[in-house]
Amino acid sequence: MDVTGILDEHKSRFKSVQVDRLIPPEIDLGMLASFDINMINDAKLKANQNTRDTYLKELSREGAQLLINEIFSLPTTVDDDGIYASLPKATTVLPREKPVPKEKLLTRWEKFAKIKNIQKRKKSRMAFDEEQGEWRPRYGFKGINNDDQKPWLIEVPGNADPYADQYQARRQEKKERVEKNKRRQQRNAEEGVATEKGLKPQEMRKRELQKALVMSKGSTASLGKFDEKLKGEPKIKGLKRKFDPLVSTVDKEKSKNMDILNRVAKKESSATVLNVRKAQRAINNSKRKQK
Repeated sequence: MDVTGILDEHKSRFKSVQVDRLIPPEIDLGMLASFDINMINDAKLKANQNTRDTYLKELSREGAQLLINEIFSLPTTVDDDGIYASLPKATTVLPREKPVPKEKLLTRWEKFAKIKNIQKRKKSRMAFDEEQGEWRPRYGFKGINNDDQKPWLIEVPGNADPYADQYQARRQEKKERVEKNKRRQQRNAEEGVATEKGLKPQEMRKRELQKALVMSKGSTASLGKFDEKLKGEPKIKGLKRKFDPLVSTVDKEKSKNMDILNRVAKKESSATVLNVRKAQRAINNSKRKQK
């Protein structure tokens, strides 16, 4: 029995996997993308809708076929779920929407751990409480380490007051630890800002202290003139009033007099001559006297 005709008819239903292009397209398998720069047939695009749609579908099929051919040329792995291809790294560089995040600065402990090669071991969030016989979180709400009434019996230290509340002392110690951690976080943040500005943390802290000292000096009635000087305190330079010299050049005297003459002759608006603050103070003083 000759089945050649049946096979040819069955074969004609499927498209060929071989696609010819004048210019080979650029394929980035890492991103599963294909870039075809070949010219498009304008005559088919400007033809009737059926011809145009058929032409665009054919272009899309051929582009997808080229990409699939490249995928099947990659090394594959087989397991119970199917066949998987190992994709290479992407070569197409895409622009970022936002700038690259800056590298996070290391804290003092992280620097020390890096030098000593101390590895951080992550503990599980839940821990078993043997007294209550249940799993409880280590920290947070109903945490094991947050129970200030445990243990139920506390030995009084030899140098402590025997009538003092040891549970209150434990809560106070915990509060001090929390405050200490907050101070350390603040110090790390200040050191990070100093490092970003290219300064040493000690130099940055010294500048902040000098700025606070200047502000505190200005809070007194004498603006710090009669305050006691601290050891190593830098000299604070104030602002000096500048007066015009009594004798100056002819050009300066002429320009100054002409400026006064122009104000009087042209009758400039009061906004350029009037001292608003002084006028407001005068009005307020007159109102107080009337009362």
